[in-house]
Amino acid sequence: MELKKVDSPEQAGFSEARLRNALDVLFDAVESRVFPGGVVVVGRAGNLVMEHSFGTLDGGDGTPGVTVDTIYDVASLTKVVVTTTLAMVLYDKGHLPLDAKVHDYFPEFSGGDKENVAVADLLSHSSGILWWKDFYRSVKAEWSIAEVQEWYLEQICRLPLDYRPRTKSVYSDLGTIVLGGILERAAGRRLDEMARDRIFDPLGMSDTCFNPPTSLKQRIAPTGWSPWRDRVLVGEVNDDAAAAMGGMAPHAGLFSTGRDLSVFAQMMLNDGALDDRRVVERSTVELFTRRVDGIPESSRALGWDTPSRESTAGRYFSSCSYGHLGFTGTSLWVDPIRDLFVVLLTNRMSPSRDQKTMNGVRASFHDAVMEALVEVPPLRTA
Repeated sequence: MELKKVDSPEQAGFSEARLRNALDVLFDAVESRVFPGGVVVVGRAGNLVMEHSFGTLDGGDGTPGVTVDTIYDVASLTKVVVTTTLAMVLYDKGHLPLDAKVHDYFPEFSGGDKENVAVADLLSHSSGILWWKDFYRSVKAEWSIAEVQEWYLEQICRLPLDYRPRTKSVYSDLGTIVLGGILERAAGRRLDEMARDRIFDPLGMSDTCFNPPTSLKQRIAPTGWSPWRDRVLVGEVNDDAAAAMGGMAPHAGLFSTGRDLSVFAQMMLNDGALDDRRVVERSTVELFTRRVDGIPESSRALGWDTPSRESTAGRYFSSCSYGHLGFTGTSLWVDPIRDLFVVLLTNRMSPSRDQKTMNGVRASFHDAVMEALVEVPPLRTA
């Protein structure tokens, strides 16, 4: 499925000249070696306003240029495109009550405050579960993928809580891994199979998958050198924990294109449906993308993030907006008030893992996109 391509940005309420300023932010970032290249897609009101590729795959002399068909490791966008969306699907079916306790699915997750941690707390990153731990270093080569995944869940469930649930929000890969385990137990199916059947195939996201086949390698942007695996990663998930779990994990592992993610974003803007395909109920999209109340100093919705004062969404996305980032240099932001989405895919990890300016580029780029609207929105104050 494709969005309708406009003949000119003005048809969707954008100034073509000012949109070039947004592209200049990305061109300058390439020149400054923040990332070697990328793809950006901007959509509004069901229209494809801009689909543009820039730079090269890895920044080296003579290396191939990025195209709009280039596939990126989208890292933590996996959390919203797959895990959160499947949570919404199961919630719609009555198979995933948000107030269900983690202990109900994993009895070993027990003791003290652990027994009060609910599914909603995992989605809002307020469960108290530690954000990350390098369990992948202890994985045995002879273990099967299923054994690694089960072992990972056991290790997380044994950890003491890092803080009291719902007293704050701390972004947690480990909490999302537990959520993925709950989804699989609730549905009796693997996460990747559910994602294919309930999200990718219905939306025609044909270039979106875990563990892309070698036949696609020429289209995949590398994500730099992995010290743990001692090689440059092309078509292998950048996240080490996801790699240890077989390349498919609830928090990372997804590969996709700007075009496929634009279709997903449009489905979200359409309140869970695209054309004649309904993926999620309208009320569920509204529930999951609304900021959760009662968690001090948190900008989190259920699975999604919302703009905050220092948001990578910049200064103009409305307070009803929602989005997410990926560690590799990817992002997706959706503004229902303006019927607009922005997908940005880069591989900031190539050639270096030490780039520290990506968030500033993201914010500046999003500001420039919003400033390209004929009617520039007011600055967001919160």
